[in-house]
Amino acid sequence: MASAYTHKKLTEVDDSAPKFGFEELQEARFATKDLDAEDTGVSLMRVKPGKRQGFAHKHDDAEEVYVVMRGSGRVKLDDDILELTELDAIRVSPGVIRQFEGGPDGLELIAVGARHDGDGEILPGWWSED
Repeated sequence: MASAYTHKKLTEVDDSAPKFGFEELQEARFATKDLDAEDTGVSLMRVKPGKRQGFAHKHDDAEEVYVVMRGSGRVKLDDDILELTELDAIRVSPGVIRQFEGGPDGLELIAVGARHDGDGEILPGWWSED
């Protein structure tokens, strides 16, 4: 670790969504490297109004916590669908598949969790129905 702390505005972290063709659906700003974090993953996600993230994902080892900062929407967690509003917090255990959908004003989330290299599986087309 370069110093005892790092300060970074999450909106200044590169948006990864355009690199993968998802700019019409979402923003995804993965701040772990920008923060010089060694063991903690942090990201800012914005799902556009009426859109779903470009894919679902799950982790084998990492527990994650998502906090809704703005807007509303839904999340599908395995077979359950939850309605989300501002300041809702959702803890997701390892192994649970998750994908978010923006409501009428979109959905802005902060995600935080333990970082494990190579721990993640992308699942395109997983949430295709309501």
